[in-house]
Amino acid sequence: MRSSEVARALDMPLRSYEHFESGRGRFTFDRLVRFAEVTNSDPFAIIAVLALKSPEFALRCADNKLMTILMIAMSELNEELGDDIAFLEPGILIGAFTRVVKDLTEHIAKRDLFAETWLKERSTKIQGARPLGEPRGRRRTRE
Repeated sequence: MRSSEVARALDMPLRSYEHFESGRGRFTFDRLVRFAEVTNSDPFAIIAVLALKSPEFALRCADNKLMTILMIAMSELNEELGDDIAFLEPGILIGAFTRVVKDLTEHIAKRDLFAETWLKERSTKIQGARPLGEPRGRRRTRE
C-alpha cells in the first residue's frame, strides 16, 4: 500500500502518518494495532522486530500471524494459571519452547520434502516429462 492509502485508512493526515511510519510520530499500541489491521500484518511481530533486530520477521509473520497466535496462547495460559505462572520453572519453559521450535522446524522440513518427493515421483506420469532435477537430454529408462 502507498503511504497515502495507509494514512487514509488510518484516518490520519499523510504527514502525521509519515512521522508515525518513520518512528518520529506519537506511538501507541492502539495505533499499531490499527496499522496492522489496515495492512493485514501482525502487530506483535512488529513489536518483536525491536528485540529480534530483524525487520524481516514482521514480514514473515504477516500472513500467518505467528506472534498474535503466540500472544493469544500466552493470554490463555495467564487466564488458566494466573498467579501460578510464577511456579513454572525456567528449565520447564526452555524445554517446552525448544520442543515447539523443533516441531515447527521439522514440520516445515517434512512438508518441503513431501512436496519435492511427490513431484519427483509423479512427474514421469505426464507424457514427455522428465523427473524433476534430471538434466535435459537424458531420459530415465525403466528397469
